[in-house]
Amino acid sequence: MAESLLQTKLHIPVTRGQLVVRPRLLAQLAGGLTGRLTLLSAPAGFGKTTLVAAWARGLKAQAGPALAWLSLDEADNELGRFCRYLCAALAQVDASLELDVPPTLAPTSSQPLLTALLNLLAAYGHDLILALDDYHLVDNPAVHDCLLFLLAHAPANFHLLLLSRADPPFSLARLRGSGQVTEIRQQDLRFIAAESEQFLNQLMQLGLPAAAVNDLSERTEGWVAGLQMAAISLQGHDDPAGFIAGFSGSHRYIFDYLAEEVLARRPAGSRDFLLHTAILDRLSAPLCAALLGHADSDEAARTLAQLEAANLFLVPLDEERRWYRYHQLFANLLRQHLRREQPERVAGLHQVASEWFARAGFRDEAIEHALAGELFAEA
Repeated sequence: MAESLLQTKLHIPVTRGQLVVRPRLLAQLAGGLTGRLTLLSAPAGFGKTTLVAAWARGLKAQAGPALAWLSLDEADNELGRFCRYLCAALAQVDASLELDVPPTLAPTSSQPLLTALLNLLAAYGHDLILALDDYHLVDNPAVHDCLLFLLAHAPANFHLLLLSRADPPFSLARLRGSGQVTEIRQQDLRFIAAESEQFLNQLMQLGLPAAAVNDLSERTEGWVAGLQMAAISLQGHDDPAGFIAGFSGSHRYIFDYLAEEVLARRPAGSRDFLLHTAILDRLSAPLCAALLGHADSDEAARTLAQLEAANLFLVPLDEERRWYRYHQLFANLLRQHLRREQPERVAGLHQVASEWFARAGFRDEAIEHALAGELFAEA
């Protein structure tokens, strides 16, 4: 079995020598082991894989629980392949966990296999963590059902860790209700000021003053990949303050990363929604519906909920999820794409936004959009 599998998918990714120490997140990961599931759900570039890989190596050095690793890809949507890799990942920890998986596996025949696997895990007795990286690439309901079965019947020594750019498409309500889920999300993973300073000045050795570190941290909103790309550009730069002042989503590294890793992966309908609402500093379902020409805001509300679940750099502004905003670097990217691809739409979108805000009693925002759309009479 092992010879036909790509072994690098089963290896914990190698982290570079120096990393930002993140004790608050390591404590969350350790605390999560009291439950059945830890979910790390955040957009691309927030350091999910790096964090867990570093934690896993720390566990090994401290003779802590064993961690089995599986890096997923689109091909793992085939149920038999997924189960073969899952079993192979566990067998990397201990040969007693090895289990033969049939060449073809139907959803109806997967339960006996999973039952045998759970029995092996229970007999193994030692604490064991299974980390599944890039779970957002899985969209086969049969694979989701496998995980739900494992979670529902897992022995106390087994813990599942999911790393994903989007929330898994199955309900976690029961596990949440019983306190069995630890969730680490975008707001947890973003660098706080001290972590930004450690990364920029200690690891990247930029020697930036505190004000510059804070400015760059605010512009990136603690987005790890954004800080890294800014730091690379700042190395040897003659005018660090000027660079930071102009740093935005139109910077070539940021633009390419977000365009390739985020925007290009969205279906056409979702992409149009993102582009047409990019002119807004804050979004609500009724406002988005107006921009898209929809009489009913229900569809816009569903799209916003889907974008939030997919971690599309969308930040809720209230607990009721009435208002949102885009991460400012992502908003810059979207606006640039809109101006490049549909320049004729920009003024009209601002006009619709201005009229909507005026009707809703938000005078300042109505004027801002009128001016942005060069509707000087309305302003």
